Amino acid sequence: MMSGHTAPAVTGARRGMMLAIATAGFAVNFWAWALLSPLAPKLKDALHLSPLQQALLVAVPVVVGSLGRIPVGALTDRFGGRVMFPLVSLATIVPVLYLGLAGQQSLTGLLVGGFFLGIGGTAFAVGVPFVTAWFPPAKRGLAVGVFGMGMGGTAISALTTVKLVGAYGSAMPFVLTAIVLAAYALLAGLLLRDAPGRTVPAEPLGRRLAATLKLRVTWHASALYAVAFGGYVAFSVYLPAYLKTAYGLAQADAANRMAGFVLLAVVMRPIGGWLSDRIEPARVLTGTLLVVGVAALVQTFTPALAPLGTVAFLSLAAALGAGSGATFALVAQLAPANKVGSVTGVVGAAGGLGGFVPPLLMGTIYGRYGSYTIGLALLAVVAAGAVLLTATVVRRSARAVPGRA
Repeated sequence: MMSGHTAPAVTGARRGMMLAIATAGFAVNFWAWALLSPLAPKLKDALHLSPLQQALLVAVPVVVGSLGRIPVGALTDRFGGRVMFPLVSLATIVPVLYLGLAGQQSLTGLLVGGFFLGIGGTAFAVGVPFVTAWFPPAKRGLAVGVFGMGMGGTAISALTTVKLVGAYGSAMPFVLTAIVLAAYALLAGLLLRDAPGRTVPAEPLGRRLAATLKLRVTWHASALYAVAFGGYVAFSVYLPAYLKTAYGLAQADAANRMAGFVLLAVVMRPIGGWLSDRIEPARVLTGTLLVVGVAALVQTFTPALAPLGTVAFLSLAAALGAGSGATFALVAQLAPANKVGSVTGVVGAAGGLGGFVPPLLMGTIYGRYGSYTIGLALLAVVAAGAVLLTATVVRRSARAVPGRA
């Protein structure tokens, strides 16, 4: 059903304001979500963690934030972003403060805090349906891509966390993030508005989720997002540990390079959405996933960072960012209006889970073989499979949908 009989005219400035506030909320919550990753090498040394334990430490918030997107996306379809953005932001404050003030003394404390820190990762499933409802179909790819730039919150964490700990102590980055989350929750509560005429589902939550799982776009986009965004998440949380181990970089240097990786991926995400508004999202995905496969294959040989290793990682960042934007351009175009949140939740969960597995796998492989080659080779193989899926099944399915934008 509709929230109103006639949707009033909406200005571009109004849309832009809602998009900006939503993007800021995504960035702030992702900043919180990624707080443990830059500190992983330091915590490993302080608590004498194994490579697998270190990987588990940074992966737990990812998996919780991923699975949590499924109910949060469905709840956003029902209650709207005006309610869900402040709610998610306020809920994230609790684990952030716990980790800053009491949770860094043991692996158990870190895992408990990291588990609930995953709440911040669910903000993505709030923003996509919120933004999609505000923009017409022809502009949704770019709009959702711009919103996706909020994943740059992980870069804020990478650039500031280690420095703040060094200057002011281990609690400072967490306390600062909690203050920003509280300020954003207040801002969102005052200024955010759901789109006029927003489609509100009437079915119960369980029935809506069941219907969502029957849609082909749900499964196609989930598989592709698991590779594109999953690859981005995996590198953004594990890259500092990888660079320190494989290349002997200092912790601060590795964190800065990870921030560069994240920033490039962030910039490329709206470009992927913009391209998808003009050509088929499947074509954009085919090209970006092909780049991912080639760059991962190059990196299996652990080339020198200057220049080949740097080129490989920058290529990965650009392709994963653009591919993530193109995936949700596909969702925005093909998902029914009253199920965008539910589809986003499932697809977002798949992307996050795609980022959960590689750090654990890389840590296990390195612990056993002393090399990352096998893990990177597996990424190349998975990317090749995704290229084949996109160029055949996904492209045919997208063209078969009546009224496809």
